[in-house]
Amino acid sequence: MFSRAYQPHHDRLLALWLLTCAVVIYGMILLGGVTRLTESGLSMVEWRPIMGIWPPIGEAAWLAVFEKYQQFPEYQKINQGMSLGEFKVIFMYEYLHRVLGRLIGLLFGLPLLFFALRGMIRPGLMPKLLVLLFLGGCQGLLGWYMVQSGLVDRPSVSQYRLTAHLGLAVALYAAIVWQCLGLWSTASGSASKPGPEPTPEPLSSLARWALPLTVLVFLMILSGGLVAGTDAGFSYPTWPKMGPGFFPPGLYEGSPAWLAAFEDVTTIQFNHRLFAYLLFFLVGGFGLAVVRRAPHGRQRLAGGAVIAVLLVQLVLGISTLLTHVAVPVAAAHQGGAILLLTMMLITAHGLRRPSGS
Repeated sequence: MFSRAYQPHHDRLLALWLLTCAVVIYGMILLGGVTRLTESGLSMVEWRPIMGIWPPIGEAAWLAVFEKYQQFPEYQKINQGMSLGEFKVIFMYEYLHRVLGRLIGLLFGLPLLFFALRGMIRPGLMPKLLVLLFLGGCQGLLGWYMVQSGLVDRPSVSQYRLTAHLGLAVALYAAIVWQCLGLWSTASGSASKPGPEPTPEPLSSLARWALPLTVLVFLMILSGGLVAGTDAGFSYPTWPKMGPGFFPPGLYEGSPAWLAAFEDVTTIQFNHRLFAYLLFFLVGGFGLAVVRRAPHGRQRLAGGAVIAVLLVQLVLGISTLLTHVAVPVAAAHQGGAILLLTMMLITAHGLRRPSGS
């Protein structure tokens, strides 16, 4: 009763489904950033994948949850004397973050099952979608693994686990966006032949640069994860100098020196700044080249959008430092990073399939 032959017009429906998933995951990443910025991530000290969907109901339930929180390092070392009302605020950030993660699983998994039973998924796509579903489940486990690191001795999560959690979320988002672009391109008739069409000059060199630069943007986001995980953004709230000059004292100190890139707040913030400067010139130059050399309006528009988002992201990064990591500004900075990655993916895909421009 469910069997039905695949039709090319199904791709547009699948693209809309993946677009919806991508938008919700984008919101999930933003909410995760706010949860981190408000120091709310350790407020839920239990992981209940099924029953955890329900929040505490009634004063007695809230007091029971609060008493459990009081047994762990964050309350004992940082939030001693916190009121129940204050606890409810940080609890709800983490609670909503976890609930949204479960909803994303349903939003991806249930339609996937429906499309599979109806035979609406094009040949070769199903294994990729199953991998994404599996990695989404791993993301939930990784999130709890991250939280556990802050429930033992120190009242903060491991920057390594936080960066891995962020990196997997962004990688899943990017993969879904890429699949969505491919399906939409196919449904629009711009990719009737299998595989990417040959890219003519003058865009062939730009097409070769597009994905490597996109990977650099992803690595920049991981660098931001280290900054967030170590609170390195608070170490030097100045710009363009760090302390007395461009090069701060204590840079790469310690033994071994390379470990400072992952654990020393001064070095982590310095590296993040250098990465930003590098991307400003490389990605900015790439966007400008697309605007000047692309023969199609959509390609030029995408290149212009890359430049615009890059400039806004630079301003948000500087503003995050100067405002001492104000939550709204820092959250916007994280959102800008994901938006820049999105625009790079759109541009890269457009350069690979120029006839669809």
